[in-house]
Amino acid sequence: MTQPQLDPLIGEATKRAAVAWIDAAGTETALWCLWSDDALLVVCGPGEQADPGFTDGGRCRVRMRGDHGGRIVGFTAAVQRIEPDAPLWEAVSAALAAKRLNSPAGDTVARWATDNGVWRLVPDPTPDQAGPGLPTESLAAAPRPTPAARPVRKPFRLHRVKKR
Repeated sequence: MTQPQLDPLIGEATKRAAVAWIDAAGTETALWCLWSDDALLVVCGPGEQADPGFTDGGRCRVRMRGDHGGRIVGFTAAVQRIEPDAPLWEAVSAALAAKRLNSPAGDTVARWATDNGVWRLVPDPTPDQAGPGLPTESLAAAPRPTPAARPVRKPFRLHRVKKR
């Protein structure tokens, strides 16, 4: 049985992306990623980015943005954990380590093998959001309340400023 052809929009969006918005447990999280062999590769865990709640054999939603900063495609993906003793580990970990910016000192791949999870997200062939199926309203979240916000006051003037 042959695997269905992946939608070209998914392939193009993910090849160019450095970040994907991934929702595995009800909260969408931005994660850096790498597109390789028709799947997104992600590293999560201590010292890396937060795990959005991946489960091996589970599913997640992935949203990608375009060059203009807006969402261009959304799809569902199957989640697979890549274990250090798996045949894919060497190639995947080497590719991810090369892409990893500002990596802490030491052997990054060895640290991933003991402390972190390397995940492979295989997209469904057809996107669930693309073109006219994209939301038309703003999806921006309201700013969080913070005690740092305060009303703007007029600047202090020691002497009276004369009007001209």
